[in-house]
Amino acid sequence: MTKQLKADLSLLSITVVWGSSFIIMKNISEDLPAYVYLTLRFSVAGILMLLLFHKRLKTLKLKALLSGCVIGFLIYGGMMLQVMGLQTTSASNSGFITGLNVVMVPILSATLLKKKPPVSAVIGVIMAAVGLFIMKGFTGSWVIGDTYTLLCAVCFALQIIFIDKFASDMDEYQLAVIQIIFAAVLCGITWGIAGSSAPLAPIAWDSALIAAILYTGAIGTAFGNGVQTVAQKYTTPTRTALILTCEPVFSAIFAVLVPNDQGIREVLSLQTILGCCLILFGMIITEIKPGHLSKDPVAD
Repeated sequence: MTKQLKADLSLLSITVVWGSSFIIMKNISEDLPAYVYLTLRFSVAGILMLLLFHKRLKTLKLKALLSGCVIGFLIYGGMMLQVMGLQTTSASNSGFITGLNVVMVPILSATLLKKKPPVSAVIGVIMAAVGLFIMKGFTGSWVIGDTYTLLCAVCFALQIIFIDKFASDMDEYQLAVIQIIFAAVLCGITWGIAGSSAPLAPIAWDSALIAAILYTGAIGTAFGNGVQTVAQKYTTPTRTALILTCEPVFSAIFAVLVPNDQGIREVLSLQTILGCCLILFGMIITEIKPGHLSKDPVAD
C-alpha cells in the first residue's frame, strides 16, 4: 500500500466523522450561538492536541507558527460561517453547498499553486459535482444561511490549498496543533466581543450538549483536522477535495440514522442513492488511471 493510498483512506475515514457532525451541529445550533459552540469545540480539540504533541512544539519556528495561523484562520472562518448558516438553512443544503469546494479546489490549485490536475481527477471532480447536485440539489429559496455556507466552502477550499502549500516542507504535526489553537483563540475573541454587546442567557448544560461538544471537538476537530493536515503531505489538493466530497454522502446517511431535535429522520431517496454512487464512482476513476500508483503521489 503506497503512502498516497494510505493518505487517501485516512481522508476517507474523517469524512465519516464530519458527515455525522452535520446533524449534531444542526441539533444544537438553536441552543448555542456559533461562537460559543466553536470556542468550546476548538478548546477541547486544542487541549487534546497539546497533550498529545506538545513535545513537537519545542522546535517550532516562526514560519511554521505563521503558516499554522493562516490555516487556523481559514478553519475558523469556514466553521463559523457553516454553523451560522445552519441556523437558517437545512443540514442537507449545508452539506451540498459545503461540498461545492470540490469544484473550487482544482481551480485554486492551478491558479495559486500552478498544479494542473490530471484528466482523471478532473473527470472525477465533475462526476462528484454532478452527484452532489443529484443527491442534495437545492431545496427552498436562497436564504442568508446559504450565503454563509457558500463562503464557508471557499474557506475550506483555501484551507486545502494552503495545507498543501505549507505541509510539504514543514512539520505537519506542528501545523495541525497551531491551526487548531489559533482557531480556538479567534473563536474565543469573537465570543468576548459578541458576548459583551449582547449578553447570553445561562447555557443549559445537559448530557446531550456536553457529548456533542466532546465528540465534535475530540473526534471531529482534533482527529479530523489532524489527520487531514498529515495526510495531505502525501496526496494532492484535488484528490483531497474529491475524497472529502464523501462528507455530504455520510451526512445524508447520518441524517437518516439520527433524528433531529424534533425526533424526525430524513428519508434516503433513490435520488440521494444515485448521487452517492456518482460521487463514489468519481473517486474510483482517479484510482484506476493506468500507471497512477506508480507516479510520485505529490507531483501529479
